[in-house]
Amino acid sequence: MTAGIDPARGNKEISDQARGMFDQLQDQTFGYFVHETNPDNGLVIDKADKNPKADKNPKADKNPKADQNRAAGDCPASIAAVGLALSAYPVGVDRGFMEREEAVERTLKTLRFLWNAPQSKEPDATGYRGFFYHFLDMTSGQRVWQCELSTIDTTLCLAGVLTAGEYYVRDNEREAEIRDLADRIYRRVDWRWAQNGGATVTHGWTPENGFLPYRWEGYSEGLLLYVLGLGSPTYPLDETSYRAFVSTYNWKTAYGYEFVYAGPLFIHQFAHLWLDLRGLQDAYTREKGIDYFENSRRATYVQQQYAQHNPQGFAGHGESFWGITASDGPGPATIKIDGVERTFYGYIARGVPYGPDDGTIAPWVTVASLPFAPEIVVPTIQHYDELDLKATNPYGYKATFNQTFPDTSRHKLGWMSPYHYGINQGPIVLAIENHRSSFVWNLMCSCPCLAKGLRRAGFRGGWLSDAS
Repeated sequence: MTAGIDPARGNKEISDQARGMFDQLQDQTFGYFVHETNPDNGLVIDKADKNPKADKNPKADKNPKADQNRAAGDCPASIAAVGLALSAYPVGVDRGFMEREEAVERTLKTLRFLWNAPQSKEPDATGYRGFFYHFLDMTSGQRVWQCELSTIDTTLCLAGVLTAGEYYVRDNEREAEIRDLADRIYRRVDWRWAQNGGATVTHGWTPENGFLPYRWEGYSEGLLLYVLGLGSPTYPLDETSYRAFVSTYNWKTAYGYEFVYAGPLFIHQFAHLWLDLRGLQDAYTREKGIDYFENSRRATYVQQQYAQHNPQGFAGHGESFWGITASDGPGPATIKIDGVERTFYGYIARGVPYGPDDGTIAPWVTVASLPFAPEIVVPTIQHYDELDLKATNPYGYKATFNQTFPDTSRHKLGWMSPYHYGINQGPIVLAIENHRSSFVWNLMCSCPCLAKGLRRAGFRGGWLSDAS
């Protein structure tokens, strides 16, 4: 496929049946943030198993099996999931899944926690230099597992913080406090410190060992990180940091599609949950004659083509059975199946077309491609519904399943992840809404720091041409 923006992309025409299917899926998925959030501090559990406790809150009638009051347990909170919850609440209000006052209350508690939680070098703090640790205790909000101060997970959290700041604009004390806190939390982040003297931004830091050796290089969800860092009014990244990031891209051709390569499909989606990149081009994409929206569209088609070719002969893969990304899996295990020795992985960054791949499909990542290629996403999700992937699941689709792995104890289709993950649930809610109404995109087009960050990265065109 030659370079060039496809004029037919983003066709929003879907049938009433498909629309109803996505209404239900969006509502069910949103329930994760209703029931798996600590109501005292807004922290969202990283993952929830398939048998949530009985609900103790009589007002939580969206899912009687879920426990809104669950605030502690073995699983910690994910700071990225917190950002996705903050972004999902406005969608929930707009769609009638949640009352505005409840969303305001949840958002205020979350932002107050993020602002007031300890920021220091102490190993049990919540963050440092404005960044947050990847995983936090659901009750205390303290760092767990000696995890890293994560620049990308903080970025996803900040995207939700900024979404809240743009949505709650009514002239009253509570919504004014949301806007003030959102601005303070964003301004506090020291992006320059996170560069550790280099051009690109590091993946993170720990008080025990300092900065991690890895940097945000190569096309990735780090695109959003650089836009937020460039737009900062206090500790902004220099334009050279974005140029250094882009200089590490790989342009590849797969199944006839030329695109900026990244194997896991989520990479082609996460920045687009908040950034409307249709028609916007930086220096790199101007040279290639595309934009990043078109790039994600092509990556989505590559996923389908890979499944149709099915080079490793996994069960079920085909035209309406695809979606490979960083995800949970049935391994680690090596098993001989029908004379073929198969290696299965646990949580790993699965990718297309170069792997790793063990036959594990993540239906959520297929849904999150809806804005880019609805003409192939809708039939695939209809097929997944026919497979009954939501049976007995409180929050829509489970994270992953694998028909090749010989395990029928959980589901008739074979192995199915026992979990829902917050970072998988959020993209379903946001991507469906952006496809249907551009709701989150329109909100964030009004965010001055995003417009500033995009311009400093060299983006032109699209909605930026009309933005002040």
